[in-house]
Amino acid sequence: MSTSGLKKIMWIGTGTLLGAMIAVGTTVWADQKQAATPTEEAALSLPLKELRAFVEVFERVSHDYVDAVDDKKLLEGAISGMLSNLDPHSAYLPPEDFAEMQEHTTGEFGGLGMEVGMEDGFVKIISPIDDTPAQKAGIKAGDLVIKLGSEPVKGKTLGEAVKIMRGKPGTKLELTIIRSGEDAPLKIVITRAIIKVKSVKQRMLKDNIGYLRISQFQIRTGSDLIKGIAKLEKQNKAPLDGLVLDLRNNPGGVLTAAVQVSNAFLNKGLIVYTEGRIKNSQMRFEAESGDVMAGKPIVVLINEGSASASEIVAGALQDQKRALIAGRTSFGKGSVQTLLQLNNGAAIKVTTARYFTPLGRSIQAEGIKPDVTIDLVKVEKVDSQKLMRVKEKDLTGHLVNGDDGSDEMIPDSKEQANDKDAVKVEKASEELTQLLDKDYELNESLRIIKAMILAQKMQQ
Repeated sequence: MSTSGLKKIMWIGTGTLLGAMIAVGTTVWADQKQAATPTEEAALSLPLKELRAFVEVFERVSHDYVDAVDDKKLLEGAISGMLSNLDPHSAYLPPEDFAEMQEHTTGEFGGLGMEVGMEDGFVKIISPIDDTPAQKAGIKAGDLVIKLGSEPVKGKTLGEAVKIMRGKPGTKLELTIIRSGEDAPLKIVITRAIIKVKSVKQRMLKDNIGYLRISQFQIRTGSDLIKGIAKLEKQNKAPLDGLVLDLRNNPGGVLTAAVQVSNAFLNKGLIVYTEGRIKNSQMRFEAESGDVMAGKPIVVLINEGSASASEIVAGALQDQKRALIAGRTSFGKGSVQTLLQLNNGAAIKVTTARYFTPLGRSIQAEGIKPDVTIDLVKVEKVDSQKLMRVKEKDLTGHLVNGDDGSDEMIPDSKEQANDKDAVKVEKASEELTQLLDKDYELNESLRIIKAMILAQKMQQ
């Protein structure tokens, strides 16, 4: 299937795969002598003993529980339990949760600004979203939330925890988290806000090398990526010599966007394929001609917060030998969820397929392993005054500098003041230097792609 022929919107990752893929599974007894009608087949396949037990439990709880419980709440709880018992990504979504999930594709929603899952009964942070309250407060991928305000997370469903995290913009919520490497739980207060996520950001690095960051995969991410590269080339006033594609802490999103991003850097070949029990879950996505980087070197930067759709892009470009993958092993979510709307306005999210890289690799619970590992390190600036190193001027009897400075060039203050472009360039250079000083992984990626560019030029 080509990317241009896609007519469905599909989510993978922290989102879901949205489509009209409804399948009714039935079984027929092997010793059945006469062909059964569809209704009879469905009846024969039902586990009647277990259904009777369910009805009995429902009646007992409804009648005997210490407090009166609404029948609707009991039934929704039963549905939720059925789905959540399958895997961490299958779930029942009440109407309001379904509406919130749909907001993710538009890139605007209310909350703290982080993608979450469940692990051992706690909320696990898959990744904070760029430029959101969660990221600014210091939330990190891999954090486990054990308390939301004064309420323990243990015993709550993911949906219940998310409802607590949602709220009016401007209100605060204290998260108690467990973080690897910390001796005691951390308490972090986050102010809720309307989260407007811009999925693609770009900037120039050095030596004709561009940098493009995708924070999550939305409907428009593929086209925004093409525009982002065009902006970089316009700013550079020349085609790029190389590109760093940053997918760190990208939790995933729309499947078609992941396919489009991969396709942007390929001229041919398989991008990804999926396999499942139902026919509609078996799909193949092939690249079309049109590499926007014209074969120039690409480094894809990933880490443990890169999940699902991010892993599709990294896996496709790695298998097709189109890019070098750098960083640390990704999250490892290789399953596809189908979102099916119900008659009551709610929906169920069910895992219906696994996806595979072009070489047939399933990254489920394994992740994409980078070609070049960049360890997680903490970079701190050292105060040179504290090093107490002896210089030439500190030596007894050192020679004096013979230059009295009389020939020093004094810039024309008027000319300098009017040179706004020069000021902008200098400011951008300072910002880049600060960014590279703080971001060790990006700095290493820049070093790697410079070597790739040099190697490519030597082969020409």
